[in-house]
Amino acid sequence: MNAVANAVTLPSWLRFDDLPRAYGEPPVRGVLRARPEDFIVEEELAFGPDGEGEHCLLRVRKTGANTEWTARLLARLCGIPAKAVGYAGLKDRHAVTTQWFSVLLGNQQPPDWSPLEAEGIEVLECHRHRRKLRRGLLAANHFRLRLRAVQGDLDGLAQRLKTIAIDGVPNYFGPQRFGHDDGNLIRADALFRTQSDNQTSAKGGRRGARQPDRHQRGLWLSAARSQLFNEVLATRVQQRTWRQALPGERLQLFGSHSHFLAEQIDDDIRARVDSGDLQPTGPLFGAGEPLTTADVADLETAVADRFPNWLAGLAAADLRQERRPLGLLPEHIGLEFPAPDAASDSDPVPDSVSEQGSDHDSAQVSDVASGADSGQVLLCFTLPPGSYATAVLRELFFLDENQGQCI
Repeated sequence: MNAVANAVTLPSWLRFDDLPRAYGEPPVRGVLRARPEDFIVEEELAFGPDGEGEHCLLRVRKTGANTEWTARLLARLCGIPAKAVGYAGLKDRHAVTTQWFSVLLGNQQPPDWSPLEAEGIEVLECHRHRRKLRRGLLAANHFRLRLRAVQGDLDGLAQRLKTIAIDGVPNYFGPQRFGHDDGNLIRADALFRTQSDNQTSAKGGRRGARQPDRHQRGLWLSAARSQLFNEVLATRVQQRTWRQALPGERLQLFGSHSHFLAEQIDDDIRARVDSGDLQPTGPLFGAGEPLTTADVADLETAVADRFPNWLAGLAAADLRQERRPLGLLPEHIGLEFPAPDAASDSDPVPDSVSEQGSDHDSAQVSDVASGADSGQVLLCFTLPPGSYATAVLRELFFLDENQGQCI
């Protein structure tokens, strides 16, 4: 175990694998990401290129390359500082990912991008743009996933998918937010303890411990905040209220960041929640008074009280209290069971995965019998930015350890 964890008694938190599922145990198990081509992700920007400006927007497809490494290669090729490269989201190495970058070129012409191909990176589009690409400026992420060695109840899998297309899944933050073996949470806890000790040291005239750099600190604060949200959501899932509005709820209008307090829940609000127009939310803790009241405030306070140092640390960081929907509704969701002669190990990567699947309130499912013969499943869906494919996958599949992983 991490040496930091050995030095102190850590608060008890739920590991991602132990978070309660909304629909019980998954009906099947399988292997994900046996190779990068099994996990295809495509970003969709929330805007189009300006067509002019000092920056170039690049649509890049990469295999076996994570976002930060790709950004450094782009900076080196363009002869610009790393901070002059922007991107909207982080994508994992063990996948084929199509995402957008911006590079600040000023008046110079774009370089020859072909040297990147030796690193598994291909520039598909290049457009002039006025502004640097910032984190979070995405409309959606589109996924196309292949699971291998699939065993279990395929009819049950198809039915589970149809349920998820209508009711969604708990909107948990995924495990990569917390680092290897929850290392980001362990370091966040140490940071909060250090801050508390530094306050004591300052009163006694002693020098405090060295603080982490801004990037590290941001990762750790985000991890702690995300874990507290997951803890609250886990309680709502256990109580079967994650899709219901409770007195004192903070409700968010679907597709927006606007939310309001509902101290009393009437039939109109229940109907709008049932239809998906309004979404119950959970806390992203920070400074200031709680945003909920009544039953919801009591529930969230009971969870948060188990982490007093974390609450104090997040407030001291002057993070604004925010809300996140408790539910996640995948769109364009579809399930395909390829026939044995179609389950090739060398299927080409599609040019785009953004138009596959079905509408958000239904699911496309192909012939289940084919999957039993091939042992493979193709799954596609679209998620909003800030949500995790893991939240969907864990309701559908058990993934065998040391053979595949999910994000």
